[in-house]
Amino acid sequence: MSFLLESLREAALLLISLDADVCRVAATSLVISLAAVLMASLVGIPLGILVAVARFPGRSLLLGLLNALMAMPTVVVGMLLYGMLSHRGPLGEWHLLYTRGAIAIGQFLLIFPLIWNLSIAAVRNADWRIDYTSRILGASPLQRGLVLMDEMRYALLAAAIVGFGRAISEVGIAMIVGGNIHGFTRTMTTAIALETARGDFEFALALGILLLLIAFVVTFGPQQLQQKS
Repeated sequence: MSFLLESLREAALLLISLDADVCRVAATSLVISLAAVLMASLVGIPLGILVAVARFPGRSLLLGLLNALMAMPTVVVGMLLYGMLSHRGPLGEWHLLYTRGAIAIGQFLLIFPLIWNLSIAAVRNADWRIDYTSRILGASPLQRGLVLMDEMRYALLAAAIVGFGRAISEVGIAMIVGGNIHGFTRTMTTAIALETARGDFEFALALGILLLLIAFVVTFGPQQLQQKS
């Protein structure tokens, strides 16, 4: 018990003193995850709105596939992306393996189906009487779309936040295609795994506490947005 309490004290000191290594690893995780969420939101939200309002052959199969992809293990995404980016893979000439860009692409592939699916759900739960009223008042299709987007803004933002939580907490993709390179591609999750194995439990615990704080904010955010919507 004394070991855990002493480790907690050392971890708290690292966080309070804004240890350079802790800040560097946390900043790397935040930058990569935010980039992945931005890319996934820019693609997933418009596709979610399109699939929710359109009717086309294979729509049910697509929805089932999206549901299945939401539970895809991160190591599977990392393994497939490694095969694509390795020097023997079809995208090997891009030289992205073991870079932050590779991790961001992997996280994009991980959370893209999630944001897409949650955007479809957001459109389904929207109050379509607003669209009917807009049409009666003579609004153009673009204006009607913007009004609906405004109506769903909290639900769509919640979808992006959920995607961020999934991205920043994953470890398989960052480990496989990032390489866990110190000061370059080392994220909070890969650093926790490495430092725990090395015996630097205090450093790993400091990162774990920081990750839990971020997870709390990520969880608390959608809850407040849902109450507002």
